[in-house]
Amino acid sequence: MEEYFDILSQCPLFAGITREELKSMLSCLDGKTAHITKGSPVFLEGDRAEFVGVVLSGTVQIVRDDYDGNRSVLTVVSPGGLFGEAFACAGVETLPVSVIALENASVLLLDCKRVLTGCSNACYFHSTLVQNLLRGIARKNLILTQKIRCMSQKTTREKLMEFLLEQAKQHGSGEFVIPYDRQALADYLGVERSAMSAEISKLKKAGRIDCSGSRFRVLNPDK
Repeated sequence: MEEYFDILSQCPLFAGITREELKSMLSCLDGKTAHITKGSPVFLEGDRAEFVGVVLSGTVQIVRDDYDGNRSVLTVVSPGGLFGEAFACAGVETLPVSVIALENASVLLLDCKRVLTGCSNACYFHSTLVQNLLRGIARKNLILTQKIRCMSQKTTREKLMEFLLEQAKQHGSGEFVIPYDRQALADYLGVERSAMSAEISKLKKAGRIDCSGSRFRVLNPDK
């Protein structure tokens, strides 16, 4: 586990905790490491909602499949990122989403009850963990609000531009790399990939954006 300490130190859950404290903490929490191959699930919809996950390597995406098999991408989680914490803390019985490895990935799984409940050793770091956990959930609520803002736009072009302008704000630059390929971006926005690709081409011709793969540049973002 020590080879992942640099990644864990970047995880919001462990903010304010030293490397030495982290060693004791992981021992107390009895965290489990899982290695997931590309395309395989970490969790599936319907699994028990009891773990807080931390991505150690690779990336995973949180997805929801509807009755007809259409997939909606809720978010992508990179190394150091958390997943599953909102559902585990909410006390729901089962997960309403699936977590799928986009590439070969390693994840740390922590029993949410052990994170939230002080142990017999009276470890002082539990209060820090709970504070960090609540702060992380609040931040994800903000991200969800941003997604709702994108989804509330009426047309594919409006959804796409809302997303790109928000990305520009987050990166503090008109040029940025998004965490999605084209299919995943279409799933995130809830639109057809072909329609989205057509709008990207139109926006490029109109001089509104430029792009190559996942790298985008918004031209005149203030406008």
